[in-house]
Amino acid sequence: MKRKLKLIAVPTIYIIAICIFGISMFLIQSIVNSSRFSSNEEMEYVDKEIVTDNEYVPVVAEEATILKPFLNDGVKLNKKFYKYNGSELEQEESIIIYEDMYIQNSGADYTHTESFDVVAVLDGTVIEVTDNEILGKTIKIRHNNDLITTYQSLSEVNVKVDDNVLRGQVIAKSGTCNLYSKDNNLHFEIAYLGKNIDPEESYNKQENELQA
Repeated sequence: MKRKLKLIAVPTIYIIAICIFGISMFLIQSIVNSSRFSSNEEMEYVDKEIVTDNEYVPVVAEEATILKPFLNDGVKLNKKFYKYNGSELEQEESIIIYEDMYIQNSGADYTHTESFDVVAVLDGTVIEVTDNEILGKTIKIRHNNDLITTYQSLSEVNVKVDDNVLRGQVIAKSGTCNLYSKDNNLHFEIAYLGKNIDPEESYNKQENELQA
């Protein structure tokens, strides 16, 4: 009788062990799946944050366009750039008269009733800061080997040689000088490939769109 009970007990123990093992594996698998699901949720959240943080950062940086050298909407064009192919009237309006001399305007002149902030039209490096009686204070900025901008007739200068400036950064204030105007004024020039070009035809353009 004891032997029969022993024979019955052995398979029963095996069955119970198998059941326990199966239940354990099920529980373990459930825990693993739950952890994996949580990890995926967290990773998805992290990915979304990364996308959100960088949605305004372009994959390929776009080349910046040329700003006007001022931000004040009240600033007006006072004297135009001299065009050799312009009409006779346009050429007359772009001539600067100084001590009985007639000088072709190599830039554009802007004026306002009050002094206004002057800004860098592109990122660049200041290569020259001067001050003389005829031109007033002057800043020259190199944007690369092909593009240089000049800001003259300034009353205040906020930068010095070798300073790196950013597009739209205030670098000076408009002023007066003997050559361009005794009134509040900014004289602005753009030299591209070593040749002065019309600033009024350069704004909102990228460098590769300029024509020398």
